[in-house]
Amino acid sequence: MKRLLTVLALIITTMAPLRSHAQDEPLNVVASFSILGDMVKTIGGADVAVTTIVGPDTDTHAYEPTPADAKALAHAQLVFINGLGFEGWMGKLTQSTGYKGTIITVTDGVKTHSMEDEGKVLADPHAWQSAANARIYAKNITAALIKALPAKASAITVRANIYDKQLADLDAWVHTQFKDVPQAARAIITSHDAFGYFGLAYNITFMAPEGVNTDTEPTAADVARLTDQIKAAHAKTVFLENMTSARLINQIAKDTGAVIGGTLYADALSRANGEASTYIDLMRHNVDLLASSLKRKQ
Repeated sequence: MKRLLTVLALIITTMAPLRSHAQDEPLNVVASFSILGDMVKTIGGADVAVTTIVGPDTDTHAYEPTPADAKALAHAQLVFINGLGFEGWMGKLTQSTGYKGTIITVTDGVKTHSMEDEGKVLADPHAWQSAANARIYAKNITAALIKALPAKASAITVRANIYDKQLADLDAWVHTQFKDVPQAARAIITSHDAFGYFGLAYNITFMAPEGVNTDTEPTAADVARLTDQIKAAHAKTVFLENMTSARLINQIAKDTGAVIGGTLYADALSRANGEASTYIDLMRHNVDLLASSLKRKQ
């Protein structure tokens, strides 16, 4: 019996480091698209291993999941989505993989903005375009990670508080960039209607020929109507987006005499070495371009 107890003690001692190592391994997390993936990585730090389904410079609206996405979801312990219909393919993907884990919708608590698309009134999913909404995203991410990793709550909270301060500072900074622009000059033309929350938060008028889905081609009537709007608003600059074809904007610029003001990042980050590789960089890049354009119009 003494020998048996000694053997059992040795086994327990040997297994203890293995259990500790397993507890210290990062949580396998899936984020639906690049902007959300950046937020989860920022708050989760080394305590999470994040797989992002829709990567940089890629359109989430028109995305088609791959076998690699299904594999990542099958091994995930937590999944973060934007919701509001943004990831229309997510339901089929979770069903096909049999995923039974927790899915966190980070827009919970956001005051949604409605938009019209193909005659239907829908919730606009692009809520991150307001930095104040991004703070809500961050709070939902933080709560989910703390619940999943209670032993890491302190470290997660520290990172979350730092990030929240950065987002609050970002929101205040954006407001200052437009404060000297008169209301009559606050008109922007973009290639798809992704900036509704930005416009509401920072009092900017955005005009676009496309609705919520970038895979829907605008009709000739849509383009003609936008061209008339542009001329009436005396808008002098049009903007490309990193995920959409330049053909449409080039045609609109030609028809109206407006100049192309650069590339905005709406639904996706840039590549890691690009000008908008994080959410905060994305917002700063967009605001710099937009504010410069509006101030030139005065």
